[in-house]
Amino acid sequence: MQNSLKPLLLAVDSGNTHIKWGLYDGSNRLKQGVVAQGKKVLLEREWEVLEEPSRIMVSHVADAQAGSDLSELFARWKTQPEWIHAVAYQCGVRNYYADPAQLGSDRWAALIGAWESERQGCLVVDAGTAMTVDALTDTGEFLGGIITPGIDLMQQILMRDIVSLKSAEGKFCDYPDSTADAICSGAMHAMAGAIERMAVTLAGTLGRVPDCILCGGSAQRLLPQLNVNAKVMDNLVLQGLLAIAQENPQAPL
Repeated sequence: MQNSLKPLLLAVDSGNTHIKWGLYDGSNRLKQGVVAQGKKVLLEREWEVLEEPSRIMVSHVADAQAGSDLSELFARWKTQPEWIHAVAYQCGVRNYYADPAQLGSDRWAALIGAWESERQGCLVVDAGTAMTVDALTDTGEFLGGIITPGIDLMQQILMRDIVSLKSAEGKFCDYPDSTADAICSGAMHAMAGAIERMAVTLAGTLGRVPDCILCGGSAQRLLPQLNVNAKVMDNLVLQGLLAIAQENPQAPL
């Protein structure tokens, strides 16, 4: 394979359900991929054809075994991975968590990615296994946020804990006329309602209704149900990792 003329950055978003990755040449994404957690062999196949990156940035929020699997895969290269953690201030974003380090690395990277894109106050929503809704001000201050179950998890909890319910694939409806549709629609309403309530709260701080930046596996399903201005930005965590790397270069990126 022909060597790249620029240093390469491998950004890795290791979430609860999937691992997303992107290979960057400067700010340009050359390759990307996504595999389910636990599919180490598939990820190894994707990475065995990559040029060796000069830098590896990782956001990891999955369990210890998933982290160990990643470390084994990274060992194929000489480059030592950098496992990011939330800090009090980075890339123009100030973290007002009581303990800044307690904030998940995925949320932190997504906030930085959103700030790099928008440069104004907004809601940053990651609709994955869990849904996080985080408030960002016009001066880059992360005020705090909420966490709720994601749509699949909400449905699974009901199916698991209510004996009379049978597992079935539901869809969103204005007036559900089946139990499966009622559960799916209720979960979607709960998520959309949480976002819209947070938008009202942040509007009181900003003096305007904030836009909403969506990412995560359920973002496209959630988008049509929102009564606020919203858009989907895929791979927001990876964009945040890229920004962190560019602010703290070990080699030109």
